[in-house]
Amino acid sequence: MTVRIAVTGAAGRMGRILIEAVSLNEACTLTAAIERPESSLIGADAGELAGLGKNGVAIVGDVNAVLGDFDVLIDFTVPAATLANAKACGLAGKGMVIGTTGFNAEQKAELEAAIAPIAICQASNFSTGVNLCFKLLDMAARVLGDDVDIEIVEAHHRHKIDAPSGTALSMGQVVADALGRDLEKVAVYGREGQTGARDREAIGFATVRAGDIVGDHTVMFCAEGERVEITHKASSRMSFARGAVRAAAWVSAQKAGRYDMQDVLGLK
Repeated sequence: MTVRIAVTGAAGRMGRILIEAVSLNEACTLTAAIERPESSLIGADAGELAGLGKNGVAIVGDVNAVLGDFDVLIDFTVPAATLANAKACGLAGKGMVIGTTGFNAEQKAELEAAIAPIAICQASNFSTGVNLCFKLLDMAARVLGDDVDIEIVEAHHRHKIDAPSGTALSMGQVVADALGRDLEKVAVYGREGQTGARDREAIGFATVRAGDIVGDHTVMFCAEGERVEITHKASSRMSFARGAVRAAAWVSAQKAGRYDMQDVLGLK
């Protein structure tokens, strides 16, 4: 029995690739596609829009119109839209895969309340490679400890609206947790002017926004005389999309609760 998948933000760059990724996964079938209600593409065939040929799934402007048509919703949109979708899915008992980043503290609290009745997988990055990097970062931080300076550099395309990236922040959180540090207290977001000597416990973040970079992340552990770098470079959004669809199939079989890609991959 295949898992019925809905994709929201269906007309966007990521939405189209998610639709393609669903078509490549034999365990899943696209049964709903959602866009902003004011979109000129409402009513368009989702498969045709993704370059796959017609699949008979018409794009709608409201998740509530298709709540009976899917088992799991994949949402890589923006916080406000994701919150609205989460409230609808929570009431209808539909699972979710959430790749949206940039939630503020108030939105995070709203999201927690909305998803309490359902199974969700939320991650800053659904790439298998990135999630392997999380595991390696934890190991590196524990081995190298307080003898290194830690800096995180990330680069994305010019259209990305939040900074640092959710993945960079997750990498910083993994390192901070391994070292027993509070990321909110030790994070340094960019430097300018006479900043003084570096605090050993600081975890620095540097952000690049340019061109069509899909996503590059490097964490540097720098000591006197040597440094260790753990790097992941994405050349296609398909790596994220395949992971998200894999997570959706996995979530469909789980009881209510919050999960992440580490759970899906069995890395915990």
